[in-house]
Amino acid sequence: MSLVGFRARNHPQQAVKDSVDDRRTPLSLWAPLHAKHAFTVDAAASDANALLPRYWTRETDALAQSWAGERVWCNPPYSRLDSWLAKAWDEMRGGCGLIVMLLPANRCEQGWWQRYVEPQRDRVLDETIMLDTHFIAGRLRMAPPEYPTPAKGDRPPFGCVLLTWTGND
Repeated sequence: MSLVGFRARNHPQQAVKDSVDDRRTPLSLWAPLHAKHAFTVDAAASDANALLPRYWTRETDALAQSWAGERVWCNPPYSRLDSWLAKAWDEMRGGCGLIVMLLPANRCEQGWWQRYVEPQRDRVLDETIMLDTHFIAGRLRMAPPEYPTPAKGDRPPFGCVLLTWTGND
């Protein structure tokens, strides 16, 4: 079998739709991260799933906002990861002090990972920016916003990874 012409793409369950993109980050994961990093804004939230008093929604569009001076938590829509990774790098170069992003860990072969993560991960860049990767054991339960506690078996068909960009803030 040849992989010539193969194009990696999202699984059908990960297509653009609110039922996939609008998921609540488990507090058991987020709370210790917030205690450690003191986030100032939730960059990819909705009114129903925001984790911080300050947050950007689809309507306020975090990709159009300046992240300079912020300490950003971001669980982006998994259907549009390329644009979120590009934004994170641009903002880190532009003065954002910290970005922590929760991503699917099953797409390391895709273009966004190969462009924005793999060449730079787990090392200091330009003596100012560090990108750290942390693969999370097991599968997280990320419930739709209308359910406070995810149902048993409501886990994504993939593991997750935390990307943490730190800079001079």
